[in-house]
Amino acid sequence: MADTVIRTEKLTKRFGDFTAVHEIDLDIYQGEIFGFLGANGAGKTTAMRMLCGLSLPTSGSARIAGFDIYKETEKIKKNIGYMSQKFSLYEDLTVQENIRFFGGIYGLTRKELKVKSNELIAYLGLEEEANKLVASLPLGWKQKLAFSVAIMHAPKIVFLDEPTGGVDPVTRRQFWDLIYKASDDGITVFVTTHYMDEAEYCDRLSIMVDGKIEALSSPAQMKIDLHADSMDDVFYQLARKAQRQE
Repeated sequence: MADTVIRTEKLTKRFGDFTAVHEIDLDIYQGEIFGFLGANGAGKTTAMRMLCGLSLPTSGSARIAGFDIYKETEKIKKNIGYMSQKFSLYEDLTVQENIRFFGGIYGLTRKELKVKSNELIAYLGLEEEANKLVASLPLGWKQKLAFSVAIMHAPKIVFLDEPTGGVDPVTRRQFWDLIYKASDDGITVFVTTHYMDEAEYCDRLSIMVDGKIEALSSPAQMKIDLHADSMDDVFYQLARKAQRQE
């Protein structure tokens, strides 16, 4: 059985009297593509910030990539990758400069950076764009580059926060080919999305409602459990229970 790379027990985050995340239990495995779903206000962003080592829990426990969420947040950050729709690359830097910048943040040596940079540019077919500003790239290429940069240090886990928002369906499908390859290489992919067709691509899903995990299983099993014809129907059945909004 694959190693557990994320384990949480009763993980909770409160802000004053408001409980954003309430006692969530997760076991996520090496190489798994895990979908983290929920409507606005469900607590997804707060939970992800804790798992990335950016926010300390109020209570509960967790180990991320083998490290304690309270005592080893810096080690967690070095063993994960992160990409979001809102911010992933510096548009006023070239493709090559972005790769070097983020490679440096992830701790790659100059020699490693040179090799990784050449490999990445060749793999994405960006040889002619290497010295162009990222701002000049189509959105789909930006997203592919951002994902590749997020995993070039071979992290144990990559967190993807709605990475394909605003991207056309064909490009989204191509992006998911990159996710599958990362998974095949043993990287755990933890992804949030509002696209229910993407939920179908995940090995397992959790759906949060009002700070709690309302369901956790494979997409196929969720449809069986809720007598649903589609993931849209599954999501609607669960999300309509929500009492709070962002």
